[in-house]
Amino acid sequence: MPQGLTSKGAATRDRIIEGAAVLMRQSGAGVSLDEIREATRTSKSQLFHYFPQGREQLLLAVARHEADQILADQQPHLDDLTSWRSWHAWRNTVVARYRRQGRHCPLSVLLGQLAPDDEGARTVTVDLLERWQAKLAAGVRHMQDHDLMTRGIDAERAAEALLVSVEGGALILISTGSVSPLETSLDLTLDQLRVRP
Repeated sequence: MPQGLTSKGAATRDRIIEGAAVLMRQSGAGVSLDEIREATRTSKSQLFHYFPQGREQLLLAVARHEADQILADQQPHLDDLTSWRSWHAWRNTVVARYRRQGRHCPLSVLLGQLAPDDEGARTVTVDLLERWQAKLAAGVRHMQDHDLMTRGIDAERAAEALLVSVEGGALILISTGSVSPLETSLDLTLDQLRVRP
């Protein structure tokens, strides 16, 4: 809960963010504050009470929400990468998410509405990637500790390669509409981590 907000205030703020996220997924990030206000059934004074800096502050809050959603959509597998079965379930969940999403990436659309050098946008992206990589690295370390993945590859670097596979595949999907490069890249990266007899 943001500092200084009551539980009711935090619930109202969350309702605005979640409603704006749904609206922006449907209509794009160019929606107006009036459209957000109408969709979330909030007054103009409420909107500016929770987002005094206006549209950019709300866009950033929605971007944080979408970043959190990217990780939430990978659960429960992302927090339980303790067997090859769970790694394959995670891989399938990621591929299914991007297949559903198609060429439209809500987070990219939102961040594209902010200034290219916006520190808040950069922080949202860096925080997402760091949290994601940390979860993947924890899974790799667990597998290495149980001799299920090769110990010859640093866990952080392996997690970084997996993350690049996902993000690179997602970027190609946005450009081409094909999920195949994402699947291929993830499969080859995971295959490199297998213990060889």
